Amino acid sequence: MSCSKVPVIPCSGIGKALGSVSREAAYELCENLRPERTQLVALSKLVLGEEQARERVRSNPAVTIDGCKQMCAAKLVRHSGGTIAHEVAVFEVFRRCKGLKPEGIAELNAEGKQLARALAEEIAAAIDGTAEGGTHA
Repeated sequence: MSCSKVPVIPCSGIGKALGSVSREAAYELCENLRPERTQLVALSKLVLGEEQARERVRSNPAVTIDGCKQMCAAKLVRHSGGTIAHEVAVFEVFRRCKGLKPEGIAELNAEGKQLARALAEEIAAAIDGTAEGGTHA
């Protein structure tokens, strides 16, 4: 992996709790856990075909965080000519953390925030493993 920042593209699942978990996890990852190694890229910019966003995902393997089975973030990164280093589905993490039931849309409840933090920590570990030559998915 290059020295450039890893693009992180979260779901835009507006109106869905798992979409909110996706975005909260991306913020946690990019702002707190790995700010020096990651860069948030808004899915809406890829939808609109913004060239700078498309170049970011073409230049470095990306992390996508999807809230539902539609996997829109992953699909749009590929459609934009990018590759995916780590494709994460929030519902898979939710299945492993059954005690954390996210609720809320504009503002997640405490359990939703805990789920987002757990997800962000998993992604951070995967990014670290990739940088060290590991193969995390």
